[in-house]
Amino acid sequence: MSQIAEHRAEERKASGSSKQAAIAWLVAALLYFYQYVLRSAPSVMMPQLSQAFGLSALGLASLVGLFYYGYSPFSLVAGAALDRLGPRRVMPIAAGIIALGALLFSMGGTNVASAGRFLQGVGAAFAAVGAIYIASTNFAPSRAATLIGATQMFGMAGGSAGQFAVAPLISNGLAWESFWKFIAVAGVAIGVILIFLLPRESVRKPSDGSWQKMLGAFGTVFRNPQSILCGLIAGLLFIPTTIFDMIWGVRYLQEAHGMEYATAVMRSAAVPLGWIIGCPLLGFISDRLGKRKPVIIGASIILIICLGFILFGERNVFPPYSLALLAGLVSGAAMLPYTIIKEVNPPEVGGTATGVINFLNFTFSALLGPVFGWLLRHLSQGAPQMELAHYQFAFAPLMVGVALAIVLTFFLKETGSAVRPISVEE
Repeated sequence: MSQIAEHRAEERKASGSSKQAAIAWLVAALLYFYQYVLRSAPSVMMPQLSQAFGLSALGLASLVGLFYYGYSPFSLVAGAALDRLGPRRVMPIAAGIIALGALLFSMGGTNVASAGRFLQGVGAAFAAVGAIYIASTNFAPSRAATLIGATQMFGMAGGSAGQFAVAPLISNGLAWESFWKFIAVAGVAIGVILIFLLPRESVRKPSDGSWQKMLGAFGTVFRNPQSILCGLIAGLLFIPTTIFDMIWGVRYLQEAHGMEYATAVMRSAAVPLGWIIGCPLLGFISDRLGKRKPVIIGASIILIICLGFILFGERNVFPPYSLALLAGLVSGAAMLPYTIIKEVNPPEVGGTATGVINFLNFTFSALLGPVFGWLLRHLSQGAPQMELAHYQFAFAPLMVGVALAIVLTFFLKETGSAVRPISVEE
């Protein structure tokens, strides 16, 4: 009888632990959704922001791109903080930082807005790394790619909402400052939710290791060549979304193809909508196959084809929204390196590994965002409106970058369940 009682007690404990993990993941995904709304929202109010700040298209793109200057380096801080302190102590503060950044952005003035956009990126780094950390730490490794993909699904749902849900509000007369003030209040509310709903025992207890151990964790991850490959591949696959679609997508469709504003917004928003489908779907396929590399390579080949048609193909060859939706779906393969980097590094540096890949990934966006803006301005010679040829020349290198990601994938170590022993937890 005692053995039966002990067995039932263990089952109840496991059930409670699973419930806590699910709650932790869901509330972290809510913050991840929120930060993606802020990340993509400027793309649908570029004319209003240009007028308010007195900036050219290039200047405004540089200001909006400051998000990644906060996001990229603080991904490293976020990973170490999560390993050391745990999500409950870190993520509510991240929500507050994002809310403060949104409030500063609403106040007008280039300097204050720049500081606000930078702070949005700082807080978003903790949101992104924290959500992925919880998804990959609390569930069986055999479901890792699926859950990390599902986490990104929430993020891209926010990215899509930041375009197709915000655009009608702006076009119907909502002042851009009012939007950012409202979103700041929403950030505070989410922070309160995180405080109350992030379970205390949803993740491992933070270690009592010294700062030397924390630096040692960075050394462990950065010295692993597989970690660097994961970051490079993810970055190359993310750029078509983070720069081309989320910054220039609406303007490209308006200027190069003469689309009305509302239509351009909906077409551009189809890319993150594709991510909503693709991230969990490709993760699920990878887990079912027990392999990561074939999914990355196959999806990347399709992404190159989609980019080629978007930039150089004839209009109306494909049904509306289909190319953007497919491009977003297959670019969801960028999340698979987030699974691989956890699998090629020791489990005790899981948060650090996630922070490192986020740092490497979005360093591309931080560094290359202004480059694309400068190139477009140079090609158009400062003209107020750019032409299709300008966009084609400027963004054609995106296809080369995805091709490079395919080549680098061949050097990755396969980490799927088909090539590693299945643990008892799985």
